[in-house]
Amino acid sequence: MSVTVRVPAKVNVQLAVGAARPDGFHDLANVFLAVSLYDEVTATPAGELRVTCEGPDADQVPLDRTNLAARAALALAERYGRAPDVHLHIAKDIPVAGGMAGGSADCAGALVACDALWGTGASREELLEICAELGSDVPFSLVGGAALGTGRGERLTELEVGGDFHWVFALASRGLSTPAVFREFDRLGQGLDIPEPVADQAVLDALAKGDPAALAVTVSNDLQPAALSLFPELGDTLAAGRAAGALAALVSGSGPTTAFLATDARSASDIAGVLRASGTCRDVRTASGPAAGATVLGS
Repeated sequence: MSVTVRVPAKVNVQLAVGAARPDGFHDLANVFLAVSLYDEVTATPAGELRVTCEGPDADQVPLDRTNLAARAALALAERYGRAPDVHLHIAKDIPVAGGMAGGSADCAGALVACDALWGTGASREELLEICAELGSDVPFSLVGGAALGTGRGERLTELEVGGDFHWVFALASRGLSTPAVFREFDRLGQGLDIPEPVADQAVLDALAKGDPAALAVTVSNDLQPAALSLFPELGDTLAAGRAAGALAALVSGSGPTTAFLATDARSASDIAGVLRASGTCRDVRTASGPAAGATVLGS
């Protein structure tokens, strides 16, 4: 028997970042929107913990116990006093090291798949607690939809969304390290008064109304200057998307994937075509949100 779980990518429609805390983390006001790019994680009984991966950039995914999916299996097994004997196979479609929480998605997917495979019967609250221990974005990968993340981003308040939002994602020629982007954020902010991060009510209202034009004028990402500092070529991609008619253009999370909000599906397709021809990115994907969180597809 095996269990397969589908998990979505995310885009941050607002990412407000506070100053570094004594523990090195940053307080966030992180408005997540799950989008219809998915990884699938399949858990199968095995003689020992093993991870395999296929799909775009799969060669960049670690297959040892540092992999977040493996860490999810280890954490659940430890909590329920059992051996983590499982083969986790990851079918990747979310960009690797792209600022769209692909690793976090795999972590949530593995947790849900192992829970179903082993029959541990963990409650949603227990699963979210384990998610928060494993990474700041992991709880949202389990929940999906739209949510405001506070603290490190792991404390979630689910949000109402009144319609579909259509996006174009431009994949960069190389990855960006999330810790490196936060270090650059700290460097750029030296000597500045960095305010406490607060969710923008205009962002929440635009999501609730399902209004892409209203959302476009409110999206923001405090990590974007740091990502552009480390990867200046992303500025050319952002400019190309704006010129193609995107309502808004921003770096997704810590980057380097860039996200473009479109009026509708047809507009998204047109923007994607222009970006593909622009020579400013290596690939382009379209998606819509909100998308469901970690979902068991079958066993």
